[in-house]
Amino acid sequence: MVDFFKRKRNRRITPDGEPLEDISGGGGGIRGGRGGSGISSPLKIAIPAIIAVIIIFVILSSSVKIVDGGFRGVLVKFGAIDTSVSLESGIHFILPFRDQIVQFDVRTQKISEDTNAASKDLQNVATQVALNFHVDPNEVPAVYKQLGFDYSNVIIVPAIQESVKQITAQYNAEELISQREVVKDAILQALKARLAPYHIIVDTISITDFRFSDQFVQAIEQKVVAQQRALQAQNDLQRIQIEAEQAQAKAIGEQKANVAQAQGISQANILKAQGEAQAISTIDKQLHNSTIYLDWLKAQKWDGKLPLVTGNSGGGSGSGSNNAGAVPFINIPLGQANSNNNNNNNATTNSTH
Repeated sequence: MVDFFKRKRNRRITPDGEPLEDISGGGGGIRGGRGGSGISSPLKIAIPAIIAVIIIFVILSSSVKIVDGGFRGVLVKFGAIDTSVSLESGIHFILPFRDQIVQFDVRTQKISEDTNAASKDLQNVATQVALNFHVDPNEVPAVYKQLGFDYSNVIIVPAIQESVKQITAQYNAEELISQREVVKDAILQALKARLAPYHIIVDTISITDFRFSDQFVQAIEQKVVAQQRALQAQNDLQRIQIEAEQAQAKAIGEQKANVAQAQGISQANILKAQGEAQAISTIDKQLHNSTIYLDWLKAQKWDGKLPLVTGNSGGGSGSGSNNAGAVPFINIPLGQANSNNNNNNNATTNSTH
């Protein structure tokens, strides 16, 4: 083919348009007459075959589409969205140059939003929430047709703003803190009801932060401090009452112990006196019956020395009283009966004299 164009470039013609002899002198005119364009028959067959293979490859590659995992495919036919089918992940065959597949993310996504609202008691509250959501996989074509890819800014962000402000206005500032879980559930239910018509499924919502004005925070701190002080004073009062009750109980216990001790001592003294009286009575009876106990006492009390002077306390010799009087170094406890006997003896002695 190169030789063909080279010969054509070197060909010369007359002013009348007739060809002159080839400059190269190689008889190119004769070869040109024999070979025509100079292209061989195999090359004429190969070029169309290669073009056909390329066209088939382009058609096949345009017919096979793959939807990635975590996505759903939206089938578009000549620019029109087919809402009757949501293509799952995998390989799909379409008509080239007519159909197109748009991949739509159906995985769980997160969006964080800051909201300024007023509480029920008109306190300014800055709320930060984090929302987890995903698109209903079976309704992807409708979402794509109605909202497009920017559906989060189109519908979700305004829904968060409105729901948070609506719920925040139903609670006092203190209740927003103390009933945080209740407030979160209320916002969650409001968002579910608001986003359900758009085929957006709300998974969870988290209140990441509540921020109040500096004046309100100071007031809360002062209130908490006052409550803590009141609680401490109440605990001190209870402690004092308990200590007073303990002291009273201790005093009552000591008093009862002292009374019991005094009663015990008194009872012991009474028993001791009764025992001594009974012992005296027993000794007195024994002395009337026998003088063995008296002799034993003499032996126990005698220091081994005889007295220098002895005398009778009753007068006459040979009587029992004379025997008692002759032993001055012991003291015999005598009962009432013995005293009466001594008196009788003294009376008898006096009458005799």
